[in-house]
Amino acid sequence: MAAEAEVERLVDGIRSGNRAVLARAITLVESKKPAHRDVAKALMEAILPTADPVGSKARRIGITGVPGVGKSTLIDAFGTMLTAAGHKVAVLAVDPSSTRTGGSILGDKTRMAKLAVDPASFIRPSPTSGALGGVARMTRETMALCEAAGFDVVIVETVGVGQSEVMVAEMVDVFVALMLPGAGDELQGIKKGLLELADLIAINKADSDNRLRAEQAAAHYRRALSILEPVHPNWRPPVLLTSAVEEVGLDELWQTIEQHRAALEADDGLAAKRRDQQVGWFWQLLDGGLEDRLRRQLGAELKTAERAVAAGEAPPGIAADRLLAELFGDRPECSNTQHG
Repeated sequence: MAAEAEVERLVDGIRSGNRAVLARAITLVESKKPAHRDVAKALMEAILPTADPVGSKARRIGITGVPGVGKSTLIDAFGTMLTAAGHKVAVLAVDPSSTRTGGSILGDKTRMAKLAVDPASFIRPSPTSGALGGVARMTRETMALCEAAGFDVVIVETVGVGQSEVMVAEMVDVFVALMLPGAGDELQGIKKGLLELADLIAINKADSDNRLRAEQAAAHYRRALSILEPVHPNWRPPVLLTSAVEEVGLDELWQTIEQHRAALEADDGLAAKRRDQQVGWFWQLLDGGLEDRLRRQLGAELKTAERAVAAGEAPPGIAADRLLAELFGDRPECSNTQHG
């Protein structure tokens, strides 16, 4: 009964827009403690029917870029512009955790000084806890909670490394890639795959002496994008110039995001994209749940198998098949004995 009462209090607080309650709910969702996970599961079951992740009117924006490109500074200026226009903005700044200690910096509130004190905003630095690609495992749940709390713009900032771009692109409506002026993609270490993921490119820090170099970089990216097949037939990614310091191009950035949404909605593309994302979310949770169950039920056997693989006493494939067979109570298939 105590858990039910807590869930009810959390739901009421979230729907009323209480930011302290929202923060508490996200902490529960991110927690790995069994008691917290039970409450979090009940909370999400209560919230999701009203959150409507497919039909939600919220704008879901992913922003990525190499370290030093100015993501946090731009989000601070961009988000402040949106709150001044009457929007409620939530920023989920995925913070890299140490794979050794589990610690994280969680410094995004200091880098977003204006948004941090804006009553119409909510900033949540979320440690990745070693999750693949720097995206916290429960980022999707956090997005749903923020939307249920009335935030109509949800921005997910990635750490700009590894597979984080792919994972964030698969959970947002529009994916923005920030680039530095004065360098081609090969000099910045930007892969072709990022250009294929991006719905729009913004050359940031296009101010003062950087303006000419930013224009040259924009021309470079326009040429690169012109030879790529667009993801959506109604949209070819544009290249914009922005400056968070001088607050240049922020209006155009928002207008372009809205134009992208209109292009997707023209043929039900937005709803279809979100339905696909829901299926992706399902598989992510299923994979995570199976791994958790494996670790809980076969902890000792798992360690034994690890030692056998490390010692060369068992091929990884066969060891994995044996554990799965024990977990699900069946026999490993003979065809899998060829695993190396």
